[in-house]
Amino acid sequence: MQSQKDTSAQDAESTAIAVLAWLAGEPELLSRFLALTGVDPSAVRAAATNRGFLAGLVDFLMGHEPTLMAFCEATGTKPEQVVRAHASLGGPQDGGW
Repeated sequence: MQSQKDTSAQDAESTAIAVLAWLAGEPELLSRFLALTGVDPSAVRAAATNRGFLAGLVDFLMGHEPTLMAFCEATGTKPEQVVRAHASLGGPQDGGW
């Protein structure tokens, strides 16, 4: 049986992956995100397994409300879910991006 903490961590990671999938369809925003993080486009797939990178995806949305709302509208995600993911992924990181 999974603990509440495991479930919320999985939900947070799923939300972050949804952000990445959405950004993939928004080239201008994806370019901005990659420029801010310094991640090479060819390294995105590998980076997506890194908790720090996932936290950065959610943080990117949280840093700009219009982008957050565009993501939520496009994906049917409640803003509260993104806030919870941000809180879950925003804890101590092991290694960064």
